[in-house]
Amino acid sequence: MAAFQPSLECDNISNIHSEQTDSDLIQKTDERYRETLPNLPKGKGWMTKHLVQYQGFWLTPNAALKNLMWVQDHFKPRPTDIFLASFPKSGTTWLKALIFATVNRTRYGFADHPLLTTGPHDCFPFLDAHLREKDRSRFDLDRFPSPRLLSIHIPYILLPNSMTDHQICRFVYICRDPKDVPVSKWLFLNKLRPKDLPPISLEEAFELFCQGISHYGPFWDHVLGYWEASLETPEKILFLKYEDLKKEPLVVVKRLGDFLGYPFSLEEESKGVVEEIVKLCSFENLSTLEVNNVSVQKFSKDTIIDNRHFFRKGKVGDWKSYLTTEMVERLDEITCEKLLGSGLVFGS
Repeated sequence: MAAFQPSLECDNISNIHSEQTDSDLIQKTDERYRETLPNLPKGKGWMTKHLVQYQGFWLTPNAALKNLMWVQDHFKPRPTDIFLASFPKSGTTWLKALIFATVNRTRYGFADHPLLTTGPHDCFPFLDAHLREKDRSRFDLDRFPSPRLLSIHIPYILLPNSMTDHQICRFVYICRDPKDVPVSKWLFLNKLRPKDLPPISLEEAFELFCQGISHYGPFWDHVLGYWEASLETPEKILFLKYEDLKKEPLVVVKRLGDFLGYPFSLEEESKGVVEEIVKLCSFENLSTLEVNNVSVQKFSKDTIIDNRHFFRKGKVGDWKSYLTTEMVERLDEITCEKLLGSGLVFGS
């Protein structure tokens, strides 16, 4: 795709040296991983057999942990990088499309836009998803043109200093009502759970979520990390709520444009450019496209996901169809306790 086709004119010797350097870096990370893994606490996994607790957060041992270590050890950000950060199942796919369309609106027409034939996750890839593939040619970060659009689920406190010191990069963080998150996450991850593992029940998933044991959890620590950082450096971290995006998408998209350095001109607004972006990236449009129904995402050799699984309902308040009164009361109580004094609130 045009957005990710940097020049291929590189010196052969430089390429060989770069490949050797990459290999050495990965080897060092592998050694640290092998030394660390046996000593980490284990918890039951939602998609995999178990999760491991690393620096206070729960990660899949074979993918997320390895790739996080790579990011911590070796990732080199650029001042122009734009990161979309989120807790899983909080509106990531939709916001990827909106940011991509906003930043690239002068490059593509709406009639033949890349999002019509390319899934949001290919237009706006996860930073750590493909870094360990043997064939990294399609995901060579050094050859990405600026601004690089990269997505992460990594908690703020686990990001390397190169990404957070002096806040040289811009982050957009999206969160979602903690009652909708475990339901969406349970439905999604059960589809990816290996056939040799029994399905995990909603009751069990809910209990694990309340204990903080879920991918990149605890949820509240993840959200608070970015919330507090956004209060300290609001010019570098834009904190959004999924519910606000659903309620006023035009307002949020214009806010995104201002924050990212791509403000909409009065002429663009009068021509309905913001409305066209919202229409292009709407759930109703993206969920019906062929690419989002027949294609797959390969996040690792063991994690291949049908694109259609990223488009379920996209509704606010779907938890009402799944959670009992007792579940709701318990989750509300935990949320109130965890967020007390932070200034962050979620609607009931």
